[in-house]
Amino acid sequence: MLQFGTPDPALDHRRRPTAFGLVVRDGLIACVRVERGHQSYFDLPGGAVDGQETEAEALVREFVEETGLAIRPQDRITEAGQYFVKTTGEALNNVGGYWTATVVAERPETKTEDDHTLTWLEPAQALSRLRHDAHAWAVAVWMRRDS
Repeated sequence: MLQFGTPDPALDHRRRPTAFGLVVRDGLIACVRVERGHQSYFDLPGGAVDGQETEAEALVREFVEETGLAIRPQDRITEAGQYFVKTTGEALNNVGGYWTATVVAERPETKTEDDHTLTWLEPAQALSRLRHDAHAWAVAVWMRRDS
């Protein structure tokens, strides 16, 4: 498994199982813009695997919460870890799969994370704008597989 980011030796980066997804529509990749004022950023939709969830179950839940899109996971295309420190100060190592998925329904009323905005980016834009190198790596893997 590839590991991205540099851990801060003064912090204990908690290992957090995660799942993130690549959904493509009309050649654009679904991303979320997370509003944090001057520290706003782009991520792939997804996040922590809760309790006994599978990665696929977590991915479905996270997509609804962040985007209002109901999705169907397809293929787990890569796995990676990402050391980082959340804007809250929590040090994490997100470790998990990156999946392709398709939209089965649009349900904006089911979106619960008000600070996340669904944003469709061209693949090259996503590569340069995604906050985490692990997310950009997953886009690159998808691009190479899809060509």
